[in-house]
Amino acid sequence: MTNPKIEKITADIARTKAKITAYTTKLRDQERLKIHLENEEIIALFRRENLNEDEFAALLRSQRKDEFTEPTTERKEDNLGDIV
Repeated sequence: MTNPKIEKITADIARTKAKITAYTTKLRDQERLKIHLENEEIIALFRRENLNEDEFAALLRSQRKDEFTEPTTERKEDNLGDIV
């Protein structure tokens, strides 16, 4: 004869594992869908702008450069501790 509390906890564990599996599957599906939609958006841009492959590659490179070279706002203090 088993303890009813243990049986209840065992059942809860099984339900929790089932939910985790379901949510993991749902998350993977959503991530795949997001990538698919992003790819469709990129293809639409490519077609809308009538770019050839070299022009499109140059556009992507320029966007990547812009991401890394955005100006940063730095706060500088003078000798008196005031921000300038």
